[in-house]
Amino acid sequence: MTAVTSTPQSKIFYPSADGEPVAETYDHLYAILTTLEVLRQYLQGRRATVLANQFLYYSQGFPRAKTAPDVMVIFDVEPGGRDNYKIWEEGQVPVVIFEMTSKATQQQDRDFKLTLYEQFGVAEYWLFDPKGEWITEKLRGYRLQGESYELITDGKSEPLQLRLTIEGKLIGFYRLDTGEKLLIPDELVARLQQETEARSAAEIEAEQQRELAEAERQRAEALEEMLTRYRERFGELPD
Repeated sequence: MTAVTSTPQSKIFYPSADGEPVAETYDHLYAILTTLEVLRQYLQGRRATVLANQFLYYSQGFPRAKTAPDVMVIFDVEPGGRDNYKIWEEGQVPVVIFEMTSKATQQQDRDFKLTLYEQFGVAEYWLFDPKGEWITEKLRGYRLQGESYELITDGKSEPLQLRLTIEGKLIGFYRLDTGEKLLIPDELVARLQQETEARSAAEIEAEQQRELAEAERQRAEALEEMLTRYRERFGELPD
């Protein structure tokens, strides 16, 4: 009789990398990193995390049952990064997933991943084609209705409460409550520079005003001294 042994769960190895490039092209990489940073900043202070190009394990005990979403947002988990994400440990599936798609990954993104994310309940799935290789409108979203995805036609992400637009080779994100744009890192740097320059200009103007006020004070004092000397010598000025 042959004994059957099983590998304890603690002994199962779940890799965090596979040696493959993060993205197919620079445009795809930049879209991934920009989306990651914009959403990370947006969700700061909330019990949520945003991960990019990290393994998502969805079946305990089966390390091959994994995928690596380009960007995924998970609510009701501890903030911060992870080496990988195991659904059974965290207790939450991603609520929104973004895939930066291309002609080469079209079939996998449109068929396999869409079905996979649909099956384990990802609320929204967005495909972004920065080069416009197969998605004419570049951005296409799906929202879970019951147990299946339906095409998003209003350009809004309900879980994120954001409106999504195409801005060149990037996704633009706007708050639904205020209409305010979530700035990408380059825009944040530009705004900081503008604010710094405006602050410097204001400080220079304030200093100039102080100098003018001081000059006026000194002229007033000089005039008063002249009047005092005149009175001492000639008496009061005639009316």
